Amino acid sequence: MPVLLADDRPETAEVERADVGITGCDALIAQTGSILLNARSAGGRALSVLPPHHIVIARESQLLPDLPSAFEFLKETYKDAYPSFITLITGPSRTGDIERILVLGAYGPRILTIFLMQDQDGTTSGC
Repeated sequence: MPVLLADDRPETAEVERADVGITGCDALIAQTGSILLNARSAGGRALSVLPPHHIVIARESQLLPDLPSAFEFLKETYKDAYPSFITLITGPSRTGDIERILVLGAYGPRILTIFLMQDQDGTTSGC
């Protein structure tokens, strides 16, 4: 089972063959249950969407309460140097537009797993 990590900076052809893609993230948004990531934290644009299983590793301090906090985080963190790719992921994609049959993972991974780790220094966010 090929597994690729964001730090590997894999080529698209490698990502297409992978069974699992493991990335970090910028933040987790409690309000929507979403993952905020960018091309840097996700190892490029493809690793979070092409393998059928996406695993995200996050820390407790990355928990943010809501979308306004997430946009403020982006503004403070990147200022004028925004990454070329920023996305919000809220579970596996799903569609029911094909003969009204619900299909999971139609446009991305079928499985999304988040490992939430305690910060090493014991700090947590305000969530």
